[in-house]
This record gives sequence, C-alpha cells and structure tokens, in this order.
Amino acid sequence: MKLQKFFISVAALALISGAVVSSGQFGLNWKFLEKYLSIKLPQFSTSKTITLPEDEKVKVVTEESVVIDVVDKVSPAVVTIGITQNRRIGDILEFNPFDPFSPFQRRPGKTQKFEQDIGSGFIVGSDGLIVTNKHVVEMTDATYRVITKDDKTYEIKKIYRDPSNDLAILKIDPSPSADGSGRELPTVELGDSDKIKVGQMAIAIGTALGEFRHTVTTGVISGVGRGIDAGSPFEGSAERLDNVIQTDAAINPGNSGGPLLNSAGQVVGVNTAVSAQGQNIGFALPINVVKEALANFNATGQFNRPFLGVQYRMIPRQTAILNEIPEGAYVQEVVKGGPADKAGLKAEDVITKIDGTKLDDKNDLAKSISKKKVGDSVKLTVWRDEKEKDITVTLGNQGE
Repeated sequence: MKLQKFFISVAALALISGAVVSSGQFGLNWKFLEKYLSIKLPQFSTSKTITLPEDEKVKVVTEESVVIDVVDKVSPAVVTIGITQNRRIGDILEFNPFDPFSPFQRRPGKTQKFEQDIGSGFIVGSDGLIVTNKHVVEMTDATYRVITKDDKTYEIKKIYRDPSNDLAILKIDPSPSADGSGRELPTVELGDSDKIKVGQMAIAIGTALGEFRHTVTTGVISGVGRGIDAGSPFEGSAERLDNVIQTDAAINPGNSGGPLLNSAGQVVGVNTAVSAQGQNIGFALPINVVKEALANFNATGQFNRPFLGVQYRMIPRQTAILNEIPEGAYVQEVVKGGPADKAGLKAEDVITKIDGTKLDDKNDLAKSISKKKVGDSVKLTVWRDEKEKDITVTLGNQGE
C-alpha cells in the first residue's frame, strides 16, 4: 500500500513539474532544461509546410469571376446581325360606285425602308469571317449588316449557306486603318463539343429579342444528342436538326447564331432555337459540326456536301413485313440530271444497302450518305421488280 502511494506521489510530482516548465514559470522551459541540464528531448513534427513554385500557385476563383472573365474575353468577337429591306405600308382599299366592273380598287401606300436587329454571330476569322445560323440570313432579297460590340457597322459582302445544317458563314471587309491596311478583328476560340458533359457550366451571349445587344445568360448543359425543329420568328422558316445541345441558359429570339461557351471561354455550340412549350430550354448546334464545315469551306470556298439526288421515305420494319417488301429507303422521286439519275436509279426503287451496310431507322439514307465525300463511288443495293441489283453511283456536290 505504501509502495502504491509512493508511485502516485511521483507521478503527481512529474505532472506538476511538466506543467510548470510548459507554462514558463520561474524562467523554466524545455529549452532551459535541454541547455543547462544536458537533457536531450525527442523532436516531434506536428505540421508540415509545403511551398509551391511561383508558376504553380493556385488561383481560387468563384463562379462570378469565371463568367466575368469569359465575357471580357469573348464579347468583342460577338456581333449582332441586322436586316434591311423595303416594305410597303398604308395600302388603301377604295370603292368607286361609278365603275360597275371593278368597284373596289387598291391604292398602294408608301414604300418604307425597314431595319431591325434579328440575330447574332461570332467572328472566327480576323479577316472578317463570321458564323451564324442559316435561318437568321434566310431571305435572299434582303440586305444584311453586322454590328460589332464597339458599334461599328459592316455591310455583308457574301453569304454562304449550308444546305444540310442551320449554318451560314458571312464575309465582311474590316474597315481600313489609318495606314491603309485592314483592321484585324477579334476572334473566338473554338472548343470540342464531343467533350462536353451534362451539368457543366454554359454561358450564352447574343442580341436577345432582337433588341438587347450582348446579353449574357448562364446555366448548364442540360442534355446532348437532342432533335429539334429550328426556325426564326422573324423569317418564318424551320428545319429539322439532330444531335443538338440542350441548355437552360436563357436563349431568346435574337440569340440565334450567337456562341454557347464553356467556363474556359471556348465556343462549344451555336445558339439555334428555343422551346415554345417550356421555359429555360434552349438548343445549340455542336461546334464540331461547325468546325468541319469551316474546314470544308476554307479548303473549297463553299459548303461541299455529298449529294445523291433522290427524295425518299424510310420503310420501317413493321411496314416492310406487312407489305412483304424489304426494309430500306423507298425512292419517291429522282432528281433529273443528278448522280442517282445518271446511274439509272428509278422512282419506286427501294435502296436496302449502301456499300453492304443495311439501311434501317437507325441508319437511314441521309446519315449514310453524310459519312461519304463528294466524288466517292458508292454501291447501292436496290430492290426492283422483286429482285435485288447493285448500282454504282458517284456522289455529287449538294452545294452546286
């Protein structure tokens, strides 16, 4: 019992001594003991400091700063597309009681010049090459203009319309500078739409409602691979587009042709359409489609698309079984003088295969032809008079 009390007393004394030394009372501390009593204390490391090289310092950013940086970087290369056309207003219907054959006569009103901002675009070439939607510049009897962020206006010299996609390339001549050379325009950086992920940030810039230039909206990528009907409320046209990007970044009429951007300020899509049935549902043409068209355009000066020259309707499997005919593309009409006509294809033929690949709902005729190039020779397997035969066709150019 005495031994137990002894050890308890020693332990209590040790604790009290340690507390006194740790607190620094009476001038005692661990360094003093180590120096004057020759006591070597074990060294413990409780933390570690890591120093990064200057070029590896991390910048902490917020969503707000990301959007601001992207807008500052890209806005100078985003443009407004305007239209100028003449329209007649104030027609008056007059009644002439002394003319029994034509008592009602229309007196034409005045012709008035009409100007309006109708869409957006972005500069891809410093020499004046601009991308927008085809439906924005659909009317061939109108004059279009481009307005940059610094309020400079340029007449569009040439419009190249893609016959397969809702895409157009505009060409303007930058204003000459004081030394007589052309002005170098700011351009955008094109990203990779194949790498986008659902949920990532999306930023749209454009002329909302044809009135509010350089409107910025934000959201996320809501979906990919969608199918839509794209059109313009100003032009009244529409066409079917597949494999487009869905976003909840607000896209309004007038935003058409503007860029859809990622957080790095790269263009991943061309804002194309909005949903009339839902709110905050917009769609954009993938930028990889645009890059392919631009490469084609830069190489040839036009949009080259492989062209077969038929109007057709796909026969689904169920219909084929019920009518005891093969599944494939039923030729409704052959374009006179086109590649198919020259090769001997006829109306009411059923194209069942292209180069040995079967045609069906998932692999229709247009999709198969789009994978080919202008000038390629393709072997069509055709069902005619209850027999199959092979016809070789050399694809033409849809742009011609």
